[in-house]
Amino acid sequence: MNKKRVMIARQTGKITLIEGPIPEIKPGSVLVRVHNSLVSPGSEVGGWRNLHNQKVAESEPRPFGYANAGIVEEVGDGVSRLKVGDRIACMGAGYALHSNYTVVPHNLCVPLPDNVTFAQGAYGHLAATAVHVYRRGQSGFGEFAAVVGLGVLGQLCAMIYQMAGCLVIGWDAIPFRTKMANNWGVDAIATSGQEDEVELTQKFTSHQGLDTAVIAFGGDANQAIQRLQKCFKSSPDGHLMGRIMIPGGAYFDFPRSITNMDICRVGRTGFGYHDEAWEFGNDYPPVVMRWTTQTNLKLCMRLISEGKLNVGTLTTHTIALEHAESEMAEIIQYPDRMLGVIFEMSSW
Repeated sequence: MNKKRVMIARQTGKITLIEGPIPEIKPGSVLVRVHNSLVSPGSEVGGWRNLHNQKVAESEPRPFGYANAGIVEEVGDGVSRLKVGDRIACMGAGYALHSNYTVVPHNLCVPLPDNVTFAQGAYGHLAATAVHVYRRGQSGFGEFAAVVGLGVLGQLCAMIYQMAGCLVIGWDAIPFRTKMANNWGVDAIATSGQEDEVELTQKFTSHQGLDTAVIAFGGDANQAIQRLQKCFKSSPDGHLMGRIMIPGGAYFDFPRSITNMDICRVGRTGFGYHDEAWEFGNDYPPVVMRWTTQTNLKLCMRLISEGKLNVGTLTTHTIALEHAESEMAEIIQYPDRMLGVIFEMSSW
């Protein structure tokens, strides 16, 4: 009989592969035989590295992951839009784990188009997050946008904003990341620490100033805010104007100089996510709620299928799940050489 193999994370920062029984299906969910999962370089890899360096005490390990793709093995009661054998993209913390088998609420799953691979589908969660960032920011065609932090989410935000007609400059202190953005065709890049990102951004906007910015990294963002202030458009009376979107865990002081700017925190992937009644139950009526987590996820799969959202350019490593413990221990020490990491499940 097949067993579930799942990656767990310990408080020490070490990750380990363990075996267990295949989870039981619940009403409103599907059992998925996973082919690929995406490792987040920020919340997951960054967290492991920090814990490992801090040498914290051991505590109860836990499974992790929130983005994968595979084939439906079984459907629970109440699920009608998915069937056994469907190729699907899945998302959701605690559901779309780094495991060969997972049980996922049906509204956090969408079918994969025939020409979209499982590895591409595993980018769905972060791609839908980027779409939600754009929607919340209400940016318009031709606006100037800066994306600060070019991890996977930042790269996807830059792609989505540019696809929607914005003019985008990406900032990052890691040359590897700005080079990747340049390779897929972002409008402009600035490598912080090696270049003056303020001067480059001012030139990029023809000195008109930014309309919006996305802070796509976690941690202390005070320096980024200080630099961004010099790049935004300003009213005749000297007030800075524009919008700053914060989809991650960035934090900063709130200087008076930005009190006329719109600061917007962006959570999750769209409406519905973390509402269990929605996740396991009925979708919101489209006439009332056009863009839910599911419809954002579907849109991302369509954009990938049509070649408009090239997530494959973000993958730097593909690792068999059974080798993840040893290989991840090595590569997490070199964040300047990695971006999208895909786990590949064997047919155990």
